[in-house]
Amino acid sequence: MTLRREAFLDRVKERGEYGTVEETERAARVVLALLGAHLVGEVRAQLAARLPDEFALILLNPLQSAEPLPPERFLRATAAWIEGATKRTAAWDVSAVLSTVADTAGEDLLRQILLQLPVGYDLLFGRPHPT
Repeated sequence: MTLRREAFLDRVKERGEYGTVEETERAARVVLALLGAHLVGEVRAQLAARLPDEFALILLNPLQSAEPLPPERFLRATAAWIEGATKRTAAWDVSAVLSTVADTAGEDLLRQILLQLPVGYDLLFGRPHPT
């Protein structure tokens, strides 16, 4: 089931404790664009189908990545794309967006997503898995 735009943004805004919808949208756009660069095929399409149209398009037309970024570099890339962000604020942004994505995806799709990502992304999604 596709999540409505307002509901998606409300969840991200609450988790990220953003003051404005603009801040919330900026974080969602950047994080989803970076995430989209790491996902391929049916997994990316299934996740896009569960996101609001605007964010699905961002996921399906991602920023280009020459290689899968480990979680630490994903955070640095997020900070680089958000004006005024630091590594600490980027971690907050990533957590707010990806934990909402995890809820939207559901456990089965999230497992498939994590299989396509480098080790450690489970923490960014707020779903630590035992090693």
